[in-house]
Amino acid sequence: MPFTSQDSTASASPVLTRESLRPNCSNCFALCCTALGFSRTADFALDKPAGTPCQNLASDFSCTIHDSLRPRGFRGCTVFDCFGAGQNVSQNIFQGISWKARPEMAKDMFPAFKIVRQLHEMLWYLAEATTRTFDPDTSQRVDRLNTIIEGAMTGDVQQLLTLDLGNLHADVRSVLMDVSEEVRASYLATGDDHLDAVVVPGADLMGRKFRSRSFRGANLRGAYLIATDLRGCDLSGADLLGADFRDARFEGTDLSKALYLTQSQINAAKSDSSTHLPADLSTPTHWHDQT
Repeated sequence: MPFTSQDSTASASPVLTRESLRPNCSNCFALCCTALGFSRTADFALDKPAGTPCQNLASDFSCTIHDSLRPRGFRGCTVFDCFGAGQNVSQNIFQGISWKARPEMAKDMFPAFKIVRQLHEMLWYLAEATTRTFDPDTSQRVDRLNTIIEGAMTGDVQQLLTLDLGNLHADVRSVLMDVSEEVRASYLATGDDHLDAVVVPGADLMGRKFRSRSFRGANLRGAYLIATDLRGCDLSGADLLGADFRDARFEGTDLSKALYLTQSQINAAKSDSSTHLPADLSTPTHWHDQT
């Protein structure tokens, strides 16, 4: 008999707000440290196959090197964000029963975590779309998608594991693009016209120097901004969905009104306390004042 989640007649999903989409590792069975795999790179000091516990995992699901991940070669761990999927899978979908207590559940719990993380990420973006759109029809589309996503996480686990993520991603992408067009239109007139030729979705801007330039209303969706100098730039109204900011410089950068920014993107960048972040995001602990 397949394992099922909490009563599907529950009146509300536990992930209705962005506050619920923040990781709470104390309520998770270390799913990011077990379900996911990684290869030895600059971000990870060793190889770890998916579905196996990390060698740094303690018996209580905590990390034995949590306070020294970066110097020990596990920078990738400090960048990763599950969007709160870990605690939802651990405490709600699997009702607080760990893969250690019932090892046979790992075959469903680990893939469920990977799916729910994607669903939570969608909810993160949709939460912003709700607050940024002025179009009632768009708001209704967002509400419908929220209902579908939340419903997928309150039913049978086997149904969750067979969810059509492709179509759902496409529907979410469509509404996010429409909101992006709406938001960026109000900023484009104040952007930097000289950047129009290079600032396009998916652009390769790695290592470029754009200090103190205006990216207001720019479409940087999926752009490669690895080690790019964005110090003092204004990214108000810029679409940053999926942009790669690894080692980008953000000192003095205004990201407070940027669109579709995530904690993971912030964690991957370099900066200090002078960066202006959206209210929903926090300054990473590894950011230090630099000269």
